[in-house]
Amino acid sequence: QVQLVESGGGLVQAGGSLRLSCAAPGRTFSRLTMGWFRQAPGKEREFVTAISWPGGSTTYADSVKGRFTPSRDNAKNTLYLQMNSLKPEDTAVYYCAAGFAGATKTWEYDFWGQGTQVTVSS
Repeated sequence: QVQLVESGGGLVQAGGSLRLSCAAPGRTFSRLTMGWFRQAPGKEREFVTAISWPGGSTTYADSVKGRFTPSRDNAKNTLYLQMNSLKPEDTAVYYCAAGFAGATKTWEYDFWGQGTQVTVSS
């Protein structure tokens, strides 16, 4: 079992930036693909981006390409999401996830964090 803890969410104006973090206290991210998903009110959870083990490959949803960048510090067992040029439509609860076969689907991930709220004001 891998417990994931997100942090870094908050309120930001459109055009601003936020950096989310995801840690697994006492556990390793070894061999795990790490992903970020988000869920807006009344909508299904959707894929945002993922980064492979140990970090050579990334995948993005079209809606965030060129604005969001995942990274991982495997020595610290921490995942990051740098979000730039934020838009009101980016408002959602953001979840980090880990999976041995993770890609872009929720069912491909085995472990999830509790989520962190990101609100972008216009």
